[in-house]
Amino acid sequence: MKKTQGFTLIELMIVVAIIGILSAIAIPKFADLIRKSNEGATKGNLGAIRSAMSIYYGEMEGWYPVSNPGPIMTMENGKYLKAVPNSYAPPYHPQSSTFDMSATSGSVEGTTSPGGWSYESNSTPATTASPWGNVWVNCTHTDTRNTTWSSY
Repeated sequence: MKKTQGFTLIELMIVVAIIGILSAIAIPKFADLIRKSNEGATKGNLGAIRSAMSIYYGEMEGWYPVSNPGPIMTMENGKYLKAVPNSYAPPYHPQSSTFDMSATSGSVEGTTSPGGWSYESNSTPATTASPWGNVWVNCTHTDTRNTTWSSY
């Protein structure tokens, strides 16, 4: 008698069920990792902008830009920055490298914000909570650690 070799239907069903359970666990974790990597990139870009602003501040002998810092930071063939990096607050806002000059750093949670960056250009700030020359993420939502984006 010839014996056929192969898998039984029960064995195949068990393997498919195990793969389904593993993928149901792994896919949400993978999506969370992508969001965390975008958050990390935004925080790093914020640090790059603030470093460029510090260099500008030093070269201008104690003066921050009084207008939109985007064109100023990229002038002279990228003296301070080659390009303004993107701010990305997933899943609330698309990537944006624009500066909002009308926002305040003390924005209230739940108010609408367009995303991108915000810059305090007033040379005589009303409070010490929003110092002149400060750059922050223009988003009042929270990240994966429940920290408000505009608090960075």
